Formats: sequence, structure tokens, C-alpha cells
Amino acid sequence: MDTQMGSAKRGIATDEMVQVAKDEDVGLNWLVQRVANGSIIIPKNNARKQKIKVVGIGHGLKTKVNVNIGTSTLHQNLDEEISKAKVAVKYGADTIMDLSDGGNLDTIRQTLLEAAPITFGTVPVYQAYWHGVEKYKNPLNITEDDFLNAFEKNVKDGVDYTTIHSGITKELAKRVLEVKRHGGIVSKGGTITAAWMLKYDKENPYFEHFDYMCEIARKYDVTFSLGDALRPGSILDSHDELQVAEMINVARLAKRAHEKDVQVMIEGPGHVPLNEVAANVRLAKSLIGDVPYYVLGPLVTDVAAGYDHIASAIGAAVSAAEGVDLLCYLTPAEHLALPTAEEVKEGLIAYRIAAHAGDLVKIRDKAIKWDAAITEARRTLNWEKQIALSINPEEAARIHYREGQHEGNNVPCTMCGSACVYIMLPQQRQQKQRRIDITSNNDDIYNDGGGVKEESTATMSPPS
Repeated sequence: MDTQMGSAKRGIATDEMVQVAKDEDVGLNWLVQRVANGSIIIPKNNARKQKIKVVGIGHGLKTKVNVNIGTSTLHQNLDEEISKAKVAVKYGADTIMDLSDGGNLDTIRQTLLEAAPITFGTVPVYQAYWHGVEKYKNPLNITEDDFLNAFEKNVKDGVDYTTIHSGITKELAKRVLEVKRHGGIVSKGGTITAAWMLKYDKENPYFEHFDYMCEIARKYDVTFSLGDALRPGSILDSHDELQVAEMINVARLAKRAHEKDVQVMIEGPGHVPLNEVAANVRLAKSLIGDVPYYVLGPLVTDVAAGYDHIASAIGAAVSAAEGVDLLCYLTPAEHLALPTAEEVKEGLIAYRIAAHAGDLVKIRDKAIKWDAAITEARRTLNWEKQIALSINPEEAARIHYREGQHEGNNVPCTMCGSACVYIMLPQQRQQKQRRIDITSNNDDIYNDGGGVKEESTATMSPPS
């Protein structure tokens, strides 16, 4: 079977391309050309057993949002992860990643693939880590083959895209020991890979055998998400030499993947101060071209523990406006613990808001239709429509209809009451129109009867 990119290069529109063109309201021929040149990807493993909702990610399309779930080495509860997956689907996630690194990863992954019929990603080096713990009782005792087998195992199980930490080379791993970093390496996959390279003085298997991995990816049409193992874990480390050097490496690898008809997106930071967020996107795009850019956050401050979904959504909105294509959410639990299902929901909603805010800049004519519709509903006090159009109708309804609120439409909310702007001014307009009508009627009486015009005694009641 051909890949999405391979088909597009031959001018063939796949079923997935037809669906994405319809969902995004774009021309099919335009979309095919974009898939062919790699500026749009449609991740869809041809071995995926479940029927899924495919999405397009890239230039000219809506900004998409990814949700991370998964177990840890300290806490494994598959039922909880299933609940998180269902929450992600219910509240509008475009993609989902299983970041599990504890428990039976094969069972967890296969179960979550069933629970989340949307674009699904994993991090194969976590599989290699788990294999090392299970077989050798030491994750760093794994071999090159273990790295590659972990990737192939994930691919054969049907995941649509995989984060591959192929940009961190042995040279960069050694530089990590020399370059002063305030936050160190905060990527688990990057740390595992760097530690392995330093222990054995060997090259990164995901870098050294990248062409072999491309052959596997092409066979299953799996998309590479080239990971940012050296992303800054503190705004103090933003855009240091390690981060930029890795970005240059993955830009080169993306071109090699495209030559083999393998779809690619590239991952970005991390922690970046607000004044560098736009610059980060521009720098990345200058290096990687129009390849879809996938960012975590970015977090614009390091002090928001418990509220990192808000701190990062600020950076996410700016990034989306600058051209980022996929946003990886953060939850209130970031840096503190595994998120609950409720925290998954909170993080997802925050990021959907950020994505739409960005779309109002980069695809305004399409994105603004949603805002225009809710504005009209708000102006006319159509509460049913306003709530239905809200980003989270359940929460909007819960807040609106709590104690003291009148039922139905055409009534004010409890915040403004009779001082509601959408009641006071319309009343004045109505009164003015009534005066005009009365004056007009009296003029008609005077003109028709030829007699003396009597002053109207009509009075208007003040607004309630």
C-alpha cells in the first residue's frame, strides 16, 4: 500500500484526503498538493484496526490539539487511562498520545487504541525502556535492536504516529555534560537515549538507523513526529545551543523521510518566555520549512504549578497565531502528578481555546464564523443557542442556570439583571420608534381631517 504522501505525489486523492478536504472546507486538489510537498500530513496507520476520525495537520488548516495520557512507573490504573481517553474524545481532542512507561505497555496501548478512535501516537523509546526493566532489570541494558524493535512493535500495533528522538546524537549527548543548563534535560525519551549513548559510547540508534526506520514507516504509512529531546525545561534555557542544534538535525532528517514518502511533523518547546514565542516559531519554520510544527505549550513562565494549563495556553495561542499546526496540551497537574480525567478535560478545553484564538489570526475568514454566530446569539439573548455554541456547553449551562436565573430566552443573566445592555438599549429604541409612529399617525389625522392637530397624550413607561 502507498502512503498518503506517495499517493499525493502521484496525484491520487485518498479517501482520507477527501474527508479532510470536506472537514476543512478546502479544495481537494489544493490539499493533495500540500500532502505531496509535506506541508500537510494525515496520520493514519494502514494497520489500524479501528475506524477513526482522521485529521489533517498543517498549513492552511485549523490548529489541532493533542492530549497526552498514560501510566507511569509509580502508578498504573488502566481504567483511569480509559476514562481519560474517553474524556479526550468527548471534549474534542484531535489526536491523543499514550505516554505510558509503567505496567504492561502492550496491553495498555492496545486497549487505549480501542478506547480512542482518533489519531493516535506513542513514544517507542518508552517501550524499549519497559523492555529493559522487564528483561534485564535495568533499562540501560537495552541494545540497539531493542530500540528498533520497540519502534516496529508500536507500528505493527497500529499507532498512527510515533515520537522519535532521532535528533539527539552522541555528539550532542556529550555536549549536555558540558553546557550549563538550569533545567537540564526534561524529555524522558531524550534522557533515556542520552544516558544510553553515554554509557556505551554509541550513536543514537534512531539516528544511525533512520533510513531503516523510514522503510518500516513507509510500509505502514506511519508518521514521524521528530521529537525535541533537548527542549528547554526552563525559560532560562530557551534557545540555547542544544535546542537549536537538535532542531537543525531533525530538519535534515525530515527531508530524508520525505524522499521516502514518509510523513513528518517536528516537535518544539518546552519552556519559552513570552517575548521569544513568536521568534521560536519563525526560527523553526526557517529551518524545517513548511513541515507541520507540533509544540508542547510553550510554557511562558516556570512558576505556575497547578495552573500550567493556563500558563502554557498563553504561549500556545501566540504559537498558533504564528503558524504552529498542532498544540500538545498541558494540564493543571503538569510538573506535579499524573492528571485526573477532570484535569485532562481542563487542559484540553484551555488548549482548544488557544487553538481557536490562533485560527482567528491565520485562517480568520473561516474561524470568525463561530464567533459571529455566538455574538448574534448573545446580542439577542438566545441562551439556548449561545450555550450550544460555547466551547464547553455543559459548563456554560451549569453556570448560567444556577441559583436565581430565569428560565428560557429573552431574559437577562444574574450578573446584569435589569441593567442588561441587551434590554435597556432595545427598550429605548422601541420607545423612540413608538414616538415616531404616534407622531406619524397624528400627522395623518391632521392632514386628512383639515382640523386642528391635538397634542398626543401618550406616555412611555421607564425601562424596568
